[in-house]
Amino acid sequence: MESKVLKPMLGVYVGLFILFLYGPFIVLGILSFQQGPEGGPQFPIIEWSTYWYKHLFGLTPPSRIAPLPVGEALIRSLVLAFMTMVTSTVLGVMAAQAFRKRFRGAGLVFYLIVLGMMVPGVLTGLGTSLLANNVVGIERHWWSTAFLAHVVYTFPFAFLVMLAILNRFDGSVEEASWSLGVSPIRTFRKVTFPLIFPGVLSAMLFAFTLSFDEFPRTLFASGRDQTLPLAIYGTFSVEIHPNIFAFGVMTTLFSFALLSVYGILMALSVRRAKKVAMQEDIS
Repeated sequence: MESKVLKPMLGVYVGLFILFLYGPFIVLGILSFQQGPEGGPQFPIIEWSTYWYKHLFGLTPPSRIAPLPVGEALIRSLVLAFMTMVTSTVLGVMAAQAFRKRFRGAGLVFYLIVLGMMVPGVLTGLGTSLLANNVVGIERHWWSTAFLAHVVYTFPFAFLVMLAILNRFDGSVEEASWSLGVSPIRTFRKVTFPLIFPGVLSAMLFAFTLSFDEFPRTLFASGRDQTLPLAIYGTFSVEIHPNIFAFGVMTTLFSFALLSVYGILMALSVRRAKKVAMQEDIS
């Protein structure tokens, strides 16, 4: 009796949750096919068209609606996210490696690292801006001050991911390599890194996606040149047109493409690990 009542209730709950999760994206996707250039962000759709997608790429005749200032902003965001991803992942792997051995003050260092993801973004961005202008005396740029603010934010995520991976790591394989006379650096490159590679991929994905759409920390720390979230916000504050929705759909598809690449690399890594394990069992 309970299962007859509980299962439908859970089904409705899951359905509502999925609708709440993906509802905004569905609405954006529908509005992105609004008629242009007269059509606006309203229901029902006047007429279905791909006008706003063509507008993004400059394939439509000139009109009163200016193109989105996302060209240079998009490149800045991609470069900034890539720089942040590489730096945060390297720092995360190194810090997690250090925490495999107990050392004095480990608890304090742990909480200092995690603090970067807990401090409100507006405060981090504002503090970075004030530190650069009033203390260090340097100009703010997206590639310097904003980059530091992004690393402070994404580094703890990469660190926690790698810490979880290395806590389950079997150190005996490293000890076996060391006993054969292999140097620690070569052991890490040939033994440790291939085994923790799925975790490294996860840390890279976390850092890239968090940095790519980061807004509050970038708002104060990026200086004159805008990144993509700031450019989109600037457009929203003037007038809303469906070209923003079309661009949102394109960036979401880009994120799905990143997830697909991540899935493929993860599958290849798992297959390689299984192959190595089978070879060891045979030998």
